[in-house]
Parts: sequence; structure tokens; C-alpha cells
Amino acid sequence: MPPSTPSESSAPSPTYSDVSLRVNGETYALPVDHRTTLLDALRERLDLTGTKKGCDHGQCGACTVLVDGRRSLACLQFAVAAQGREVTTIEGVADGDRLHPVQQAFLDLDGYQCGYCTPGQICSALGVIEEHAAGWPSAVTADLRPEAGPAPLDADEIRERMSGNLCRCGAYASIVEAVARAAAPDAGGPRAGACGTEVTA
Repeated sequence: MPPSTPSESSAPSPTYSDVSLRVNGETYALPVDHRTTLLDALRERLDLTGTKKGCDHGQCGACTVLVDGRRSLACLQFAVAAQGREVTTIEGVADGDRLHPVQQAFLDLDGYQCGYCTPGQICSALGVIEEHAAGWPSAVTADLRPEAGPAPLDADEIRERMSGNLCRCGAYASIVEAVARAAAPDAGGPRAGACGTEVTA
């Protein structure tokens, strides 16, 4: 095969794109293969290793991040699809050295054991609290009428809403308690959500 001509070698690759990712309030420009998942871009390209790779099939929830404030499985989303979106990983949840109320509740109530699934659990819990505050029902919500308002965020609601996040250590009871405490009105008042929105439980 003859060597590539200068014009051929300088042509854009059909399998790569230059993307601009907004992650935890910082903008990163990087070329990525179109097949690169958001999870691999975060871990391998941006060194944000708090987001964990568990099953790599969207079944365990260890890679949960927030995209525009909503829960997303980073292993199932292409990095190129995240351009122009606001991505929040576990590294962007705390306010400097001050833990987010969800993080503090997990710490206080032992909502973790080995800790591998904890970043995804916390990001998912943030999404759960925002979804509940917005009035989104779950599969166990009994009264779906709009005038009924949000169902109480009780243990059944929390278990159902967090069911996509697996904990192989079995810390589920403490995780439910931690989410309930963080969602309580006296957990610190309105909390800044992933995109800076005020969240009330």
C-alpha cells in the first residue's frame, strides 16, 4: 500500500471527533473515538476515577453520574453525546471541603462498606431527591393524581427509586436510611442540585 499523501494524512479521521465536555464546572477539550463511552472518557482521559466501572453493561449503577441534573449510566452513553451537557461526577458533589448532605448522611449512617459502589449510589441519591421534589412518581407510588402531590419519600419509595444501584456488600438498609436523612427538610434546608438548582424534599 503506498504511503498516505499529506492531504490524506491531514484529513479528519472519520472515527474521531473533537469534543468539549463540561464536567464539574470545568470545560475539557479532547479528541475521542466515537465509540468511547462517557465512563471511559472520565476515567481514562480526564482521570476522574471516582466514577466506577462495574458491569459495563448498565446493570449495576456503579458508573452513575448526573447529566444536566438527571441520572445517567456513563457506561451506556457515548462521550460525544455529552457535548454541550453539564456532567457531574462524585468529584463535583461536595462544596470544597464541605460534604454534600447526601455524602454526609452516607458517612454518618455507614451507607457503604467496601465503597466501590458508593459514588454511583450518591449520584443516584442526588437524582432521586431531585426527581421526588419535582413530583415524579415511581413504580410503587400509590396515588398518581397530580393534585396528590409527591408521595412521601418513605423506605419503599427509596428502595424502588434506588433499585438500579447494586451493592454487593449488602449495605442497603443503611443506604435507605442515608437517603431518607438527606431528603429530610431538616437536613440543611434547600440544597444545591447538580446544576445549581435549589432542591427541597
